[in-house]
Amino acid sequence: MRRLVLPYEEEALESIESGEGVILSGVLYVGRDQVHKRLSSIISEGGPLPFDFSGNGIYYMGPSPAPPGFPLGAAGPTTSMRMDPFSPLLISKGLRLMVGKGPRSKAVQDAIREYKGLYLQAYGGCGALYSSCIRKAETIAYPELGPEALLRLEIEDFPAFCMIDSRGRLYNG
Repeated sequence: MRRLVLPYEEEALESIESGEGVILSGVLYVGRDQVHKRLSSIISEGGPLPFDFSGNGIYYMGPSPAPPGFPLGAAGPTTSMRMDPFSPLLISKGLRLMVGKGPRSKAVQDAIREYKGLYLQAYGGCGALYSSCIRKAETIAYPELGPEALLRLEIEDFPAFCMIDSRGRLYNG
């Protein structure tokens, strides 16, 4: 298992290979299709983004409300392909690390290879496990989207594995 501290150094992504286990700790942002759509619009209009893509990653998560004493409820991954219409643009503007579940389109795979990104797969059905890795959760943009708002998580020992490495190699496990 490889450890990756977020925000990451560029060379750290390039050292992770397809099929390798990865343990994440640090800051991880959460955004789903509605956030991706808004980020794409901001980029197209030349406006400022709500967080810097450099060194940061985004998790495609379906959160549930926080029970008393916890920062967030179940925090399992959601289907990554829903973000694919927006991902190549975001990748071209500096987003290099994405965490979700399921396959990615050829356009996303090509962008990951071209810009030396990384796509990590979170384990489906493990929302309680991922919730236990979250130390803090806060909404940083788009609160009107409710569970689809842009969140900033502080995580520790968050397990995933590399599905697409920075050379564009797919894990076919």
